[in-house]
Amino acid sequence: MAIELQQNLRLQQQLVMTPQLQMAIKLLQLSRMELVEMVRQELENNPTLEESDSMETSEEVHSEHTEPLENREVTMEEKFEDNLDWHHYIDEYSSTGKVHFESEEKEAPNYEAFTASKTSLADHLRWQLLMTQPTAEEEIIGSLVIGNLNRFGYVDMATEDIAGNANSSLEKVEQVLSTMQTFDPPGICARSLCECLLIQTQQLGIENPLVAKILQHHLKNLENKRFQLIAKELKTSLEAVVAAVDIIRSLDPRPADRYGDDDQIYITPDVYVYKEADEYIVRLNDEDVPQLYINSVYKKAAERGEQINRETRSYLRDRLRSAEWLIKSIQQRRKTIFNVMTSIVKFQRDFFDLGISHLKPMVLRDVAEDISMHESTISRVTTNKYAFTPHGIFELKFFFNSSINCSDGETIASASVQEEIRKIVLNEDHKRPYSDKKISDLLETGGIRIARRTIAKYREMMGILPSSKRKQL
Repeated sequence: MAIELQQNLRLQQQLVMTPQLQMAIKLLQLSRMELVEMVRQELENNPTLEESDSMETSEEVHSEHTEPLENREVTMEEKFEDNLDWHHYIDEYSSTGKVHFESEEKEAPNYEAFTASKTSLADHLRWQLLMTQPTAEEEIIGSLVIGNLNRFGYVDMATEDIAGNANSSLEKVEQVLSTMQTFDPPGICARSLCECLLIQTQQLGIENPLVAKILQHHLKNLENKRFQLIAKELKTSLEAVVAAVDIIRSLDPRPADRYGDDDQIYITPDVYVYKEADEYIVRLNDEDVPQLYINSVYKKAAERGEQINRETRSYLRDRLRSAEWLIKSIQQRRKTIFNVMTSIVKFQRDFFDLGISHLKPMVLRDVAEDISMHESTISRVTTNKYAFTPHGIFELKFFFNSSINCSDGETIASASVQEEIRKIVLNEDHKRPYSDKKISDLLETGGIRIARRTIAKYREMMGILPSSKRKQL
């Protein structure tokens, strides 16, 4: 067999992901905080980018050193090919429509997210321990106890292990632990739920033997609300058991909660929706996002090449191109978020007017077809983005719901069904709470057909207990 060289011509189409295209796609799915962090890093790494903190400083910068890209056409050496089939980004890149910029400054909602220095549980307990004037041995034992408390305030370490680590006797550990169980908050340093609640009854001066018996021997029955069984085994009346249970309800099973170290997370919306007259206004939140400009000194130097060698000029051109693409991608991101939110307002007008119970079923394809974008783009835009509405702050994903069929042939959003379940449970008789089957029947009388197991799933998602544990006497 002879070996020969052949040359063939073949035409092939393929998707090319340029670095600029990858950056534009990445910006779409970034949250607001991640976008700010990325811009900060780019400002540090790219000398051709500059930030303007205010309108006054931006005017000075414009007149002296920089020229803005926001109000002029951005010219780039590398552009997208219009005849290529971009599945991920070309749809939104070539989409039409104007972004709404308000000239008047509308005051945003005031979120009082201030951080106050608070005493930790460990510091609070250590202060109380030192107030007892402990010996060196007792201080070591107390430090071991404090260091082995879980987030609820219970001791996770066995007393034998504490004694071994402190080189002390078991009796001494029990003595120190007993002293620390009198500290504030009540119930702290307990080794079990029963011990925690019993400590609180002693500190509060509750002298009810029935309460102690229920805590010591009938916690499981108490959890399942088997009050009649408790009354039968303790040979007392149901009324006495209910009175004791009411006392137990006033106790705190998690004494360390008030000293939780978890900081509250405050959500800053990416977009605001206001109602003015009969129309809803969509406004983007760009408070923390730096306003970027191109340094004209570097730009002119790269274009003219005055007293700059070839490598430096090539580096400046690369940095300028990267800066221009970043600014254009941020502008395109703002435009896409605005268009998506405007489409959501149009489809979910009943929600904005009347509330969650009037939320309509909607999928990503509905918005994608409305604003001529790809579904993957809508998915990226709605990830980790939040909107301020007249009914609260919601993630953009919240507005996309699966549909449930009604008896009249129409559909209703699953979030609206969950809201109806919540209302039914809220208004039920607490002595005779509705079962999942009964809730299903009540919804069906309102035209919503839904299975019992679906009711159970929605109830668990909302953190609602089953009927056996919602019952109150």
